[in-house]
Order: sequence, then structure tokens, then C-alpha cells
Amino acid sequence: TVEVPDGGTVTAFIEPHFPPDELVIVGAGHIARPLCHLGAMLGYRVVVLDDRPDFATRERFPAAARVLKADFSDPFRDVRLGPSTHLVLVTRGHKYDYDALKDVLQRDVKLAYIGMVGSQRRVRAALEQLVREGIPPSRLSQVYAPIGLDIEAETPEEIAVSIAAELIRVKRGGTGMSMREKARVVERWIRG
Repeated sequence: TVEVPDGGTVTAFIEPHFPPDELVIVGAGHIARPLCHLGAMLGYRVVVLDDRPDFATRERFPAAARVLKADFSDPFRDVRLGPSTHLVLVTRGHKYDYDALKDVLQRDVKLAYIGMVGSQRRVRAALEQLVREGIPPSRLSQVYAPIGLDIEAETPEEIAVSIAAELIRVKRGGTGMSMREKARVVERWIRG
């Protein structure tokens, strides 16, 4: 409520609107397609980057806000990264994932989420190499790798669901465990 010059008052209701969180997917392969679709459904502004012109196309990613052909030697040149950025590294090669991860960890910006695909062995090797190259372990603790929740995902679509579920858990909280296991309603009902 605000007083106005004629002695009356005006009441205004303010409803803040914030831009949507951004999901930046580096790599435009099999996992990126369903992840882009899920990300858009979840309300993210999705940006897809790839260095291959045949893959970085609007036709492959109709749900994306932007699809960019990127140079993986400087992958984020045309992308603004910030605290509402959720970064997913799913390129066609571990080297490209590693280079993009190193690039973002060397920046003076904290992202909402950084995830990288890879086996436990490859992830461990990448983290060890990053430390040897001067990345502080405290920065590495921000990385979700291997990416996604453990649901034994196999297909690109299942892997995308696993990643999307982890994005939600990081953003909203929760344990990531089955609601059945957490609530144990069935077990308590059976016991009487």
C-alpha cells in the first residue's frame, strides 16, 4: 500500500517472474534428443551444442530454445553460464566431455548443476587429471559424474530420464529413493 499525492492510498500486488532455468546440453547425440524433450517439458530453457552441423539442427531438437554449432575448443563462447545453468556433458567422445568440463571448472562461476556422462573408471581418471592440471578438489565436488540416478538405465531414453530425475532432485531436494521404500506404507499396512 502506497500513499498518493491526493491523500488516498493505492494497493498493488506484485508477482515476481523470473526467467526459466537453463539446461545446456553439450553433445547432440542419442541421449541429448530425449533429454532435450524432457528438459523442455520440465520448464528448462534448453540449449544444445555440438560441433557437427548435421547434428546441431533445429529438426533434431525442435523443443530447444537454441541449437548451436559450437567449436569444442571453446564450447561456451556463445553461451552465457550462470547460477541458473544446468550443464550436461554428453558428447560423442570422452575427450570433448573432459575439455568442456575443464573449461567450465576454470571459470569463476558456480552453476546450478554440472553433470558428465561416463563410466566410473573414466570419471575417476578425468577427475585425477583435472587435479593434476590445477583444478581444486573443491570445484570437482560440484560435478555429478557418472551422471544420473541409479535406475539401471540402458536406452538413451532411460538414461535421459535418469539424468532428468537427478536434475529434479538437485533442484528440489529429496533422497532419490523409491517413494515406496521411503514411506513404507505397504509394509506397515501388512504388519497391521
